[in-house]
Amino acid sequence: MIACLFILILLGVVVIAGCKTSRAAYGSAPYLVVRAAGKFEVRDYPPLVVVETPMQGGGSGMHGSFTRLFKFITGGNESKAKIAMTTPVFMTGNESNATMAFVMPAKFPVEKVPKPADSRVKVRELAAGRFAVMRFSGGRNANNEKQSLDQLKQWITSERMPELSPPVYGYFDPPWTPPFLRRNEVMLRTGPAQ
Repeated sequence: MIACLFILILLGVVVIAGCKTSRAAYGSAPYLVVRAAGKFEVRDYPPLVVVETPMQGGGSGMHGSFTRLFKFITGGNESKAKIAMTTPVFMTGNESNATMAFVMPAKFPVEKVPKPADSRVKVRELAAGRFAVMRFSGGRNANNEKQSLDQLKQWITSERMPELSPPVYGYFDPPWTPPFLRRNEVMLRTGPAQ
């Protein structure tokens, strides 16, 4: 019995370490934390270059959007260039106009990103700005996203910060990461407290 318990604990430690190690293996979009308050942060982001594609119909299948972006970074571009995966994967919009985006590594200004082979993949630069952010765990689903967005909106209202954009969701972990270990974020563009 003790041996089984020891093996289960050891297995749990290995799974947790493996998930954190796999997340740490990727570069991440840069930002500066201006203020932190528990699970909330106010961050300043520089301009970010992304490749994005539509997620027609939304839902968990995402209609091939991840595959299109993954093909782009693994050589599905005019230069056949391999580009490092980064975190988070950004998702925005609603059922009728949702998009998924990969952030390009810092060494790729917008003019250096190779042209995508798939016409549904577009390269663009996101404007620099200040964002209110809340971190949450769990799987990607409408309920988690709504609850997290509601909490973030309540917080920015209580902090007297403006809400200047629709939400952006950031997902940091590979699909094999157990939901309770996942790092997810919801972001709203904001400005100084009023």
